[in-house]
Amino acid sequence: MSNAKKEMPAGAALSPFDAADYLHSPEDVTAFLEAVLEDYDGDSRVIVKALGVAARALGMQKIAKETGLNREGLYQALSGKGNPSFDTVLKVMNAVGVEFRPKPIIRSSRPASSRRIRKAKASRKQIRTRRTPAKAKKRSQSSSTKARRSR
Repeated sequence: MSNAKKEMPAGAALSPFDAADYLHSPEDVTAFLEAVLEDYDGDSRVIVKALGVAARALGMQKIAKETGLNREGLYQALSGKGNPSFDTVLKVMNAVGVEFRPKPIIRSSRPASSRRIRKAKASRKQIRTRRTPAKAKKRSQSSSTKARRSR
């Protein structure tokens, strides 16, 4: 075996990764956007930039025609530095073949049943501390009887 370093062929330089090279269908775009939403939940700039990558992959000129917006404006708005309107985002999503669909947010790690149990316990405490007029009268009599006995 030789210890000589192998040289990299001249044409084998690494090029930057571009996700747009791998997005060919609405299904690919959907999977890509779902992954971005999962990984960067709440970062609107990254989400908008990912939508721009999807639009570029499917052809920005085609997307511009379908949305009725100009190509240069779309590049700028979907660059991650732009601030597109919600209307623009919805139009682009429709043009790339994905739809906006709300999904419930799970806020706590406790199941809903444990929250219901805590609520029920709290309401039972309130019921126990409330006195009905008959019980209140009975207690006042017994306390006055005690007061007389102690004299």
